[in-house]
Amino acid sequence: MKTVFITGANRGLGLEFSRQYLAAGNRVIATARNPEDSEGLQALKKEYGEHLSLYPLDVTDANSRAAVSDAVGDRVIHLLINNAGYYGANNPLGKLDEADWSKVFHVNCIGPVKMVALLRSNLGNAGSATVAMLSSKMGSMGDNTSGGSYVYRSSKAALNAATKSLAIDLAEEQIKVVALHPGWVLTDMGGPNALIDVAISVNGMRKVIEGLQTKQSGDFIAYDGTLVPW
Repeated sequence: MKTVFITGANRGLGLEFSRQYLAAGNRVIATARNPEDSEGLQALKKEYGEHLSLYPLDVTDANSRAAVSDAVGDRVIHLLINNAGYYGANNPLGKLDEADWSKVFHVNCIGPVKMVALLRSNLGNAGSATVAMLSSKMGSMGDNTSGGSYVYRSSKAALNAATKSLAIDLAEEQIKVVALHPGWVLTDMGGPNALIDVAISVNGMRKVIEGLQTKQSGDFIAYDGTLVPW
């Protein structure tokens, strides 16, 4: 039985990750800003009991991160899924809001990197662990043919750069780090025109994570296993 730590688990991909990993017999530490308000998480708690731990977490708040670290203690974590994300306002070039841009960066890049630093020893004690950063093709410069979306694109590109550095820096500790593109998913963020549902996306990403080789650490991989250009 492995332990999986998930951020942004109250809905969408994070909730589905929690559901699938619990159903597969793992222990899950699910976090969200207000987990008590998530009907999905509460239903999973009733079904899986002590196999699911719920903690409040705002990845942008140092005190909140520290409180979760204290609660987790020295528990071994085999997989950290940095799923919490924020799209922000999709304003055109002349109307970019600096405060909103900063918030998007904090949620999508700074927070996830801080979580890795915070849980580094928990991951290292697993002997072999993985960190999955939920990125997006929107952060790919090679795939960008439409322009725009400055705020979200730049935050995910920054996350990709951090993912590569983490993969190098944590290699000796047997911690693999990968950036994942979940596809265009039917979630609140993905919208109603998306191409796949959360179950298909998460099932695909789980297969990528479970089959990840050491030489793939630092790669940018889509839910279907294909490499995404930087």
